[in-house]
Amino acid sequence: MIAPHSSATPASAPAPTVRKAVVPAAGLGTRFLPATKATPKEMLPVVDKPAIQYVVEEAAAAGLDDILMVTGRHKRAIEDHFDHAFELEQALAAKGDTVRLDAVRDPARLADIHHIRQGDPLGLGHAVLCARHHVGDQPFAVLLGDDLIDPRETLLSQMLDVRERYAGSVVALMEVPEESVHLYGCAAVEPTGEEGVVRVTGLIEKPSREDAPSRYAVIGRYVLDPAIFPTLERTPPGRGGEIQLTDALQELATEGTVHGVVFKGLRYDTGDKADYLRTVVRLACDRDDLGPEFVAWLKEFVAGLENGQAAESDGNGESEGGRIAA
Repeated sequence: MIAPHSSATPASAPAPTVRKAVVPAAGLGTRFLPATKATPKEMLPVVDKPAIQYVVEEAAAAGLDDILMVTGRHKRAIEDHFDHAFELEQALAAKGDTVRLDAVRDPARLADIHHIRQGDPLGLGHAVLCARHHVGDQPFAVLLGDDLIDPRETLLSQMLDVRERYAGSVVALMEVPEESVHLYGCAAVEPTGEEGVVRVTGLIEKPSREDAPSRYAVIGRYVLDPAIFPTLERTPPGRGGEIQLTDALQELATEGTVHGVVFKGLRYDTGDKADYLRTVVRLACDRDDLGPEFVAWLKEFVAGLENGQAAESDGNGESEGGRIAA
């Protein structure tokens, strides 16, 4: 628990309103091969929408109406998804299928979406640097597609509010188990006197358990000051030979211009196979149209596993040979 004493003062004048978001989507998705051999990992479905659509919806819900996708080769499917599909729309309209027609049109209506190619995959810091000309001298958000924040959460809006009051850059932090700190950028923090908001004094990319300054991990949401760009330009390649955004933020943190919002809500990691499957199950269970029937089937399926039996369900809670034996 962070002690409530003040070590930071909100900026006296409001910072510029953030309207732009950057979504890095140039990764190769090697952990999901062979599925991602020809399909971008960001386009893998989470129930009935690609993972990246959840991210764009989150940005749009927070009022960010200008979104830049930083993609790479073989990512054309992302551009197509957020464009109009006129032939498909006309076919659905002719059938009077307004539900699916709206679902097809929604991605293109979420925001003003732009695309740029990263070229060489030189790391997250380089992907952010590719957005410099589009962003200009305004603050902007960065949302990573591997981290899905539950639509009922308001993390990004909270971060934008902290940016408005404190200026500088803002990162999302989440407390993780000690044995997991080596998987994340890890933050050293000081209290601000405001519940859930800390000042970040240092950052280490994927530290060992012994070197970790805390258990506060940086998750895939950032609100960045344009000062990040000249900092990234002089940031040498770090871990893995890539330009790490964490290393650039470390420099800004030493200047006292980085704050963190501690997130305790629902987050889904779709960058890991097991977590991806858990995400699909959790979001399907929450759906009004799918949840009741799916949960009933899931309970029966799990009961079968606990009894050492694997039933082949027909999707209606019944196995092919009848109900699962007790």
